[in-house]
Amino acid sequence: MSKIPDGYTATETRIGALSLDRQGLPDQAAIDTLYAQRDFQRACQCYLWALPIVSYAQWQNQHETVFGARDGDVVQYVSVRDKLGLITANATTPYVLGFADTAKTGPLIVDFPAGETAGGAGDFWEHSSSDFGLTGPDKGKGGRYLLLGPGQEAPAGVEADFVVRSQTFNVFHAFRILTTDPVEADRILHAYQVYPASEAANPRKTRIVTPDGRPWSGTQPTGMAYWQRLHEILQVEPVKEEDRLFMAMLKPLGIEKDKPFHPAADQVRALTDGAQIGQLMAMANSFDKRFETARYAGHWDRAVNVGMSQQAEFYSQLDERASWFYEAVGLSEGMTTHTPGEGQAYLSAYRDAQGQWFDGGKAYSLRVPPEVPAGQWWSVALYDIETRCFIDTKYDKAEIGSRSHLAADPDGSVTLVFAPEPPTGSPESNWIPTAPGRAWFAYFRLYAPLQPYFDASWKLPDITAS
Repeated sequence: MSKIPDGYTATETRIGALSLDRQGLPDQAAIDTLYAQRDFQRACQCYLWALPIVSYAQWQNQHETVFGARDGDVVQYVSVRDKLGLITANATTPYVLGFADTAKTGPLIVDFPAGETAGGAGDFWEHSSSDFGLTGPDKGKGGRYLLLGPGQEAPAGVEADFVVRSQTFNVFHAFRILTTDPVEADRILHAYQVYPASEAANPRKTRIVTPDGRPWSGTQPTGMAYWQRLHEILQVEPVKEEDRLFMAMLKPLGIEKDKPFHPAADQVRALTDGAQIGQLMAMANSFDKRFETARYAGHWDRAVNVGMSQQAEFYSQLDERASWFYEAVGLSEGMTTHTPGEGQAYLSAYRDAQGQWFDGGKAYSLRVPPEVPAGQWWSVALYDIETRCFIDTKYDKAEIGSRSHLAADPDGSVTLVFAPEPPTGSPESNWIPTAPGRAWFAYFRLYAPLQPYFDASWKLPDITAS
């Protein structure tokens, strides 16, 4: 603050001292400070609001620029190394994922195969448009899905079993292969076909792309790159009525629809600071949940059920919404099951039994009680807090569970170890490596969760420091 002009008084506020006259009006220096603070605060809130669409836009960018995938192609992720850039993936099942811009392709057909799968399609705000597979309307029997972008109608003469509408032109489509039979898995993979409805009479074969060890990152960009990615995707997507407030907040920051992004120095400062603090706000929302409605037991939260409640109140609870869409990517009805024996349930933990953040340089243990209420299987995976992806170690091991060869305790329970080095005195099969200097969090997944999960008669103990 410059020297206080005659007739003004220095008034202390949470953003520093402001010069106000006897009528309470600020001088020019105070006005400049207030504008800068306004733009910074807007940037913070716009960062949180934009997390879903920036996440998908970044992932789509990596598909195109790193893997060379085009509209209608799919990328198959199998190994831990393949999935290192994929936020909160599981390491047990293959993932088959693709993006398409229906503004370019027109309505899109997905010929979805019968079999043991879980998947779906969604728009770029990460609204679930439809599940596919066991939790979808085809119930695992397969079928033809027609995906329509904003304002699009089904082409004449094209028939489909299920019509799915997206609120954005860009769509995400994906599925996980649940069967353990490699022959059946290969059949499902090659039977999945995606193509423009205009080519229904003679569709091209869907191309399957693999990462082949190429490094990539689906994590949201930092700094100005975050806003560049946001500006790019906003240019091609419609503005919904509920988004007009945020679009108005972005305008003084240099981000407008149908206009180039050339921010001035003061705008760059607000956007850079907003991205930094916005990300920290998202981390706090995600890893230190203050609301207890989803608490399962101890320090475990029902992570994805929280995500769906946030999606249902998408714009009224911005901070809670940012919790899910920062921590993870994508959501579907099947991931938020309330029906025993169907879908998946997810528990998340960010702190140990003493309430301390998990430290990648320390050793921890988790006792999984016997008779885990999972009709299909269960697993535990660890993620790096900064990237929300698998912890990158030389062991390429990030998840273990009932499909692994675990050593059981005499009472039928299983004791798991999370530590930077293989444990002594415990079977290495029950160990997931961590990395010194890297904080982490855990997901416990139950596939086809059973009644003892829902009524909490079976509870998962806290992870304890050794």
